[in-house]
Amino acid sequence: MNIFKNLFKKESNQVTTPKVNLAVIYYSSNGTNYQLAQWAAEGGLQAEANVKILKVPETAPQSVVDSSPSWKAHLEETKDVPTVSLEDLEWADAIIFSMPTRFGNLPAQMKQFIDTTGGLWAKGKTVNKVVSAMTSAQNPNAGQEQTILQLYTSMYHWGAIVATPGFTDPSVFVAGGNPYGTSVTVDQNGKIKEDARDAAVHQAKRTVSVAKLIKAGN
Repeated sequence: MNIFKNLFKKESNQVTTPKVNLAVIYYSSNGTNYQLAQWAAEGGLQAEANVKILKVPETAPQSVVDSSPSWKAHLEETKDVPTVSLEDLEWADAIIFSMPTRFGNLPAQMKQFIDTTGGLWAKGKTVNKVVSAMTSAQNPNAGQEQTILQLYTSMYHWGAIVATPGFTDPSVFVAGGNPYGTSVTVDQNGKIKEDARDAAVHQAKRTVSVAKLIKAGN
């Protein structure tokens, strides 16, 4: 009788998925993408991930930065935000990039950082990272979608898994309807025009949820 009890007893041990490590990596000259990064970090925390907000190094000449009071002020305000390292990329299961568009492409600062990841790529350390991206511009037709897609092109070379928001939540429509990633426009005072907070939070939650599936599968 005890044999049958052992055969048919319910398993009480539950499998728990390890926490996802989310790196929110941004470049911002006036604060817009820093704000998007903060919203994404909020979503990551709501999804119970371990979250780091990290900035890429500023490479513009100091004379150029000094010529823009808002640029200079933002760098001073965020001087204590940690600068991203390759070790942060190894740590991360999921990565959200946020950067402004520059002529329909990545800003040089973000591109330069990505160009330093060749060593990790060669060792297979970028494979199966779950990646998503956000961006901003002064108007909605200034290359927002193209900038995100350019970032994703590099991610395909990484062997990463791109997790777009698609049209998976009403907040995507409210924020302007970009299925590739949250994108915003700013007014003359540098204020975000769209109601994009919920979209950025949702995008981060979705990115973490995909990373949980990948991590559980491993």
